Amino acid sequence: MKGFNAKGLKAILNDAISTSANRQYGYDHRFDKALYFDEDFINRMLAHQEEVMEACFDHLVKFSGPIFFNKFGEKPFKPVQKKTCLKLSREQQKLNQFYSVSMNKLHQKYMPRTETSFSIIGFPVPDIGKQFEAIFDDTLALNMIDTEHHEQIQQFIIDELDKADFVHVKGKSGNKTDIMVKMQKLVDPFKHTNFENCGADVNIPVGEVFTSPSLKSTNGVLHVKETYLKSMRFENLKITFEDGYVKEYSCSNFNDEEDNKSYIQENILFPHETLPLGEFAIGTNTMAHVMSKKYNILPIMPVLIVEKMGPHFAIGDTCFSWEEDFAVFNPIDGKEISARENEQSAMRKTDIQKAYTNCHTDITLPYEDLDFITAITSEGEKIDIIRNGRFVIPGTGELNDPLNNFQIDNQ
Repeated sequence: MKGFNAKGLKAILNDAISTSANRQYGYDHRFDKALYFDEDFINRMLAHQEEVMEACFDHLVKFSGPIFFNKFGEKPFKPVQKKTCLKLSREQQKLNQFYSVSMNKLHQKYMPRTETSFSIIGFPVPDIGKQFEAIFDDTLALNMIDTEHHEQIQQFIIDELDKADFVHVKGKSGNKTDIMVKMQKLVDPFKHTNFENCGADVNIPVGEVFTSPSLKSTNGVLHVKETYLKSMRFENLKITFEDGYVKEYSCSNFNDEEDNKSYIQENILFPHETLPLGEFAIGTNTMAHVMSKKYNILPIMPVLIVEKMGPHFAIGDTCFSWEEDFAVFNPIDGKEISARENEQSAMRKTDIQKAYTNCHTDITLPYEDLDFITAITSEGEKIDIIRNGRFVIPGTGELNDPLNNFQIDNQ
């Protein structure tokens, strides 16, 4: 806060958030608004919100953006599915989507995302166990990786990915992932790029390159044996995409197949019946992956770090939602990232309610479950980015050092 004051910025503390006293209770009551959530309620809420924001206009125009401190280390939560819980009706789910988009429009009006920024960083809490201090020290080292050097390495990956018409991702060792991700066509490869070279300026730690893929012609299966999304465990999560949208999904958390589908629908897709593949990324922070293995803490690592630990797919909006018309350039080559929208977000030009899902859930594949990531050019040439869990592009060899030193399997 003193640092911000020295730069002429006043830091304002938000509400403090504590751990839940009873996470099952919170899960049971997550849809209690079903009792009163209707069109009249939404209209009154939006009217009051705009009235207040208008009254606070002089303050809101000075807003620079938020800083988040992400905590991790709490015990994983596996909820019990209860038939007695309240749920939103199909009509209420549609109203919920309308309300979320309308609230975002208000925020864009008074605090445009193109005029603000943010920063987010994660640290463990003592609940993580007896090795808390060692994990904290390693997390601090992770957060302090030289971002400029890492961006130089990532540029070698982007240069090859920009040659791709498709990127083929294939799992191994029981991982059933097999998906062809369609890249957007670069109008001018000398000036434009599909992938953002993501450093650690706002999203800490460093370590990913990402794009908004084309939805049409993106087909295949994404599978993870075990993952934790929104602090909830998913076993054998399998999602099938057809032309970029979720077509089928399953997991093995419960004995009843309907319970498994409901679990995914309510905690990943909600309030939608399907979602687009908004982001395809390759995480390059192998040091983070080794840390998760070293302390056996992968189940309680935050998405903020896990998304940097392998290829990941984000279901929902793109990373550029509400900012598609704002030019963004990569730090190394100065190229403009042209893949800022997809077929879904392009609908903002005609019907903004259809353009945004207000969802963005990252699902990451670990390196040891990865057979290959291969860029396929329009001429059919295949360029391996990762093969047998290791980076193979010239100039990226040092990314493999943490994996090799810790003997992460690549067979």
